[in-house]
Amino acid sequence: MATRIVSATRTIAAPADEIFAVLADPAKHPLIDGSGSVTASKDNPARLSLGATFSMDMKLGLPYVTKNTVSEFEDGRVIAWHHFAQFVWRYELTPVDGGTEVTESFDYSKPWGAALGLVGIPEKNRASMVKTLERLDELVTGSADA
Repeated sequence: MATRIVSATRTIAAPADEIFAVLADPAKHPLIDGSGSVTASKDNPARLSLGATFSMDMKLGLPYVTKNTVSEFEDGRVIAWHHFAQFVWRYELTPVDGGTEVTESFDYSKPWGAALGLVGIPEKNRASMVKTLERLDELVTGSADA
């Protein structure tokens, strides 16, 4: 099976724990989503943990709901989740001088993921990730110029 992963990285001038607190709070996801498709958090835990499930109201043309399961969780460092198709969204936080390097990735390596590449979804996701990391930076640092 081919590995198919797209990612974006940004250094944010904040401690990893502060950034992780936003990522682990599903109610904050609509605030940071750079794709414009996450519209609301639905009756979710206040803080995610390994194995936790959470749902989001989404809109890509038509509204729908996605249910996700947290598949990786290392407090302050890594959080990842997948939905029914098993595509994985992952955030990795690495402390660096001046803040935290945050890498968001989308892994669409499942056999049915090849179809996403044919219609340009991975590159659209990469562009959305850049915007998501900008919004995450603004939310955590309080800087509109982030």
